[in-house]
Amino acid sequence: MLEKNEWFAYIDAKKEVYGDILDRNLANHLISEANWVVRSQCGSGEDMGIDVEPGDICFTDFGTSYLNEAGYQHFSIMMSVYQKKALVIPMTSNHKTYEKAYDPLENPLGKKNLMRIGLIHGLVKPSVLFLNDLRYINTARVIRKTTHISKRSALFKEIQKRVREVIALGE
Repeated sequence: MLEKNEWFAYIDAKKEVYGDILDRNLANHLISEANWVVRSQCGSGEDMGIDVEPGDICFTDFGTSYLNEAGYQHFSIMMSVYQKKALVIPMTSNHKTYEKAYDPLENPLGKKNLMRIGLIHGLVKPSVLFLNDLRYINTARVIRKTTHISKRSALFKEIQKRVREVIALGE
């Protein structure tokens, strides 16, 4: 257990860190920290009443990120669920990112690590997947399920194919 003066030193250091966080990231950082306080001891999303399955599109808290990683709160698609963890792909509806994404017909020179999935029923904007941010997470990071894409659908199978390509090519 930390001594009282160590706690005060820690709090002072955190104040300095929060002072350096860009204004646009401060709210997201604080939300992620609050989510972590509530959810970090959960074995899975089931402890929060959230049961996910492959194909679910969920609002997810990825926490603090490094540069070039998806972080904080984003939608994601559940690709597989095993032993209380989910293999997920973060996604965004950012228009500039959508424009940069590879599409064999509309943007064949686009970035292959970005996959356009269009406007999915239950979402409000066309979305794009960050294929190179594929990762396993504790399902307790899932804030809510929003919609679902069938595992048997052509879109889900295309996502699986593109994931295999990105992993194999290292792109």
